[in-house]
Amino acid sequence: MAVTTVLVIDDEPQIRRVVRNALGDEKTRVIEAVSGAEGIDMAAAERPDLIILDLGLADIPGVDVCREIRKWYDVPIIVLSARHADAEKVELLDAGADDYITKPFSTSELRARVRAQLRRARTTPLGPANSLIEAGAVTIDLAKPSLLRDGNVVHLTRIEWDLLRTLVKHAGRTMTHRQIFDAVWGSSSYGDAQQYLRVHIRSLRRKIEADPVRPRLIITEPGVGYRFEP
Repeated sequence: MAVTTVLVIDDEPQIRRVVRNALGDEKTRVIEAVSGAEGIDMAAAERPDLIILDLGLADIPGVDVCREIRKWYDVPIIVLSARHADAEKVELLDAGADDYITKPFSTSELRARVRAQLRRARTTPLGPANSLIEAGAVTIDLAKPSLLRDGNVVHLTRIEWDLLRTLVKHAGRTMTHRQIFDAVWGSSSYGDAQQYLRVHIRSLRRKIEADPVRPRLIITEPGVGYRFEP
């Protein structure tokens, strides 16, 4: 039976204990680092399947630990933060984190976030053979490309296709405004990103959501970005 290894990088013993008790079982091995430097070394040595990283480490800021690990290892990283500022969430997602949880958090929320990130990491990257996505009444074929809603063809503009493709390829992961804008428009005109995004996301939702006012496929993370939930 394959065992999943989770690395917890946190200088608070009580947080490490909560994570260990929430995740540790016969299928999950939880290893611990008490500092950013030790966490980087353990990530290199152990190659864990997922990392849970505290943002407020004593020796190295968590966002810098995230950037360092992301340079050479593509592993899901969930950041724990006691802070609530949107700018900080954007910074850590731009640094390569996949998700964040604000302290205090429930163990059920932690387990759900970990399951979602492991599921996404184990999914084969989209290619010609597996580019067909079914989400409720919507069928998306990225290879053609084509979009069906309730069996009817839906026309998307080039920008809408680029937006949808970017979100679908990172399904389950919050994409920041900058990440989406860089992927769709390029980075040269980022100043107008949020205004452009709102307009095109609104149009895209009208075409694919059963209820655009209460979207279930393209989720807004206020002040941060958007996430596709198939």
